Amino acid sequence: MSRNYKFGNPEGLYFVSFSVVYWLDVFTRNSYKNILLESLTFCQEQKGMEIVAWCIMTSHVHLVFRSVKGQKPELLLGDFKRFTGRALVKAIKENTRESRKEFLLEQFKKAATNSSNVRHYQFWRHDNKPIELWSNRVIEQKVNYIHQNPVEAGLVYKPEDYIYSSALDYAGEQGLLDNIIVFRMYH
Repeated sequence: MSRNYKFGNPEGLYFVSFSVVYWLDVFTRNSYKNILLESLTFCQEQKGMEIVAWCIMTSHVHLVFRSVKGQKPELLLGDFKRFTGRALVKAIKENTRESRKEFLLEQFKKAATNSSNVRHYQFWRHDNKPIELWSNRVIEQKVNYIHQNPVEAGLVYKPEDYIYSSALDYAGEQGLLDNIIVFRMYH
């Protein structure tokens, strides 16, 4: 992995993107997205994750966050991915209405066999591509990129119409996650 893709500053603000193995469209069901929301809330309240922007797409997640309780950001994100990966595989297994269950579980097993540190099912790809955000201009670019993602994907016309992101918070409304640190863009 390149030096550009490492968490170098433990107190830094980072943009990360991480996807489901093989870019599988798992987050087409709100129940699966809600597992991520619950875990993000837990990380905010218990682990010191300060979230500036977020978006859950069908196959991947974008976050702008920092660790504020002294835990290294890579460990915080690793804990989040480990917990949600297990919780999501369990939810898929137990979902009697999941028409793609066999296919998804087969893909997660296949990914695990290709990984040296995963035993049964690998849900998330290992790469996160963390980028430390060092200026207001760069923060603004990443926040806009995150909020425009559902628009670019054709899911909504306006960013704030997509409820599984922080765009609503940036539009002055209350989004699905509490305690979002809204970055005020100054020109």
